[in-house]
Amino acid sequence: MISTKLQDAFNNQIQAEMNSAHIYLAMSVESEAKNLSGFASWLRAQYQEENSHAFKLMDYLLERGGSVKLQAIEAPAAEYGTPVELFEKVLAHEIHISNLINKLYEVALEEKDYAAQIFLQWFIAEQVEEEASASAVLERLKIVGDKGGSLLYIDKELGKRA
Repeated sequence: MISTKLQDAFNNQIQAEMNSAHIYLAMSVESEAKNLSGFASWLRAQYQEENSHAFKLMDYLLERGGSVKLQAIEAPAAEYGTPVELFEKVLAHEIHISNLINKLYEVALEEKDYAAQIFLQWFIAEQVEEEASASAVLERLKIVGDKGGSLLYIDKELGKRA
């Protein structure tokens, strides 16, 4: 059985993951509207990934006898700026989520919930990948800028993400 404190922390993380999905969906829609279909595809994959993270957390909580309490998610922004600005926001958001996962892990430590600690290690490793991926795209965008053939090449490359 999971403690009430850890259950509440898991529910907060579920809300954060669902909020992330909503943000990435909004970013995807804006990118599609700007005819950057590769960016839109990459961001839609992020949307799906964040949803899968939320479901993974929900399933774990239920498996441990906890109660899932879905919370409201915020309306995302409608505009995210240039491609460079967009990926600056993506990276900042992934860093924010990493910090939230770390705080959730700290609660598992405080509660001496070893099973939760093991479970959360996957999320910690996943966030390292998420930050690295967003950072790599951002660094490429900073090199090429927000216009021209190089931007279209990056758009095409991002569209290859499965």
